[in-house]
Amino acid sequence: KCMVLCSQSVPFSGHITGGMRPGKKIIVMGIVNPEPDSLACGCGTVDEAPPTDVALELCAKFEDLQFLRKACVSGTWGDAEKLIPYFPFIEDQPFRIEIHCELLRFRVFVDGHQLFDFYHRVQSLLDIDTLRINGSLTITKLG
Repeated sequence: KCMVLCSQSVPFSGHITGGMRPGKKIIVMGIVNPEPDSLACGCGTVDEAPPTDVALELCAKFEDLQFLRKACVSGTWGDAEKLIPYFPFIEDQPFRIEIHCELLRFRVFVDGHQLFDFYHRVQSLLDIDTLRINGSLTITKLG
């Protein structure tokens, strides 16, 4: 079952009921702010700073039109993956990010288009129980 929250302010931190597992889907809907800098969305371990494990962190950087993803395993961040077919976010426009958790990977969609896969680095997905969102956006709905 998904959490459904509306009009959340950022930075946002919320609980992922039951943790991540194959078949689970997270949806983030929002509007990019005017004159945006960056926006970030991450799935990690219980709300602690810095987190021990982050299964997937997405970071959109508007200055150079990059959409990066990386993971943190036992406190150590891996290299960011950068390759994307196009930059999906537009200043002052709505967006919908879907993160589908599969057996071997996350599959990430923006506005219904699959942008990339990110293979699991964190093995204990059930421990991934916190969603964090921050940056130049307004959250309109989470599911």
